[in-house]
Amino acid sequence: MTTEPRESTASRTVAPRLLGLLLVLVSVVPAAGCVLAFADWLPTGVARYEEYRTAERCAAGPAPGGWREDCLREVELDVVGTVVESRARNSDYQATVSGERFRGELDFGDPGPLLNTLRAGDRVVATVWRGDVVALAKDGLRQKTSEEPRDEPQMTAAGGTGLGLLALTGLAFGAVRLVAPRRPGPFTWRRSGRTLFFTNLGAVFGVGLVTVWTGLPWQVTTLTILAVVLGVGHFSLRAPAGSR
Repeated sequence: MTTEPRESTASRTVAPRLLGLLLVLVSVVPAAGCVLAFADWLPTGVARYEEYRTAERCAAGPAPGGWREDCLREVELDVVGTVVESRARNSDYQATVSGERFRGELDFGDPGPLLNTLRAGDRVVATVWRGDVVALAKDGLRQKTSEEPRDEPQMTAAGGTGLGLLALTGLAFGAVRLVAPRRPGPFTWRRSGRTLFFTNLGAVFGVGLVTVWTGLPWQVTTLTILAVVLGVGHFSLRAPAGSR
């Protein structure tokens, strides 16, 4: 029976421990994103939408403080040009408009119903709220711009939950590497890490989009993603090594 030299044993634990330390440090980034999502982005987005939803029309006459008002003001703008490019990725829907106090590009999520009918020289009525053009209208057609506040906190909650689970996974895998560098068990990419990562990614987009479309509360989004990922993680971590 031979005894492995102490130096050799120690050297074999250096790389796994460094990897574990790196995982722990990198996990701070998604953890910070999770905190920001639930402490700032989510409540700010909900409050902004509610303020927009209850905003009243501005009084007639010139804007006393410019266009950065809490009320909804309608102004006339001229269309300089449009871009309507539908692609599998990175579609581009824009309108360049110009007026007495505004000239710039407006982004849209879709080509219609109004954008694809506009031509250079057309005059449109823009709805302005807090300095942002939130909609354009012409001849009975109205289309929202990407600046309009939307009641979609579910996707913010989904992203924050996914970042939190990613941070938790990184911390767990990193801690195991630090404590037991030569015996990580199921806490490896091949055994469970890959499954957890892609399950988390799929749950964020899948559950997030479904809850947006159905209008379910954002709390349902978070609880469902947690249930899916933690459930898969439970079975993945308990699965025998030979089953993968």
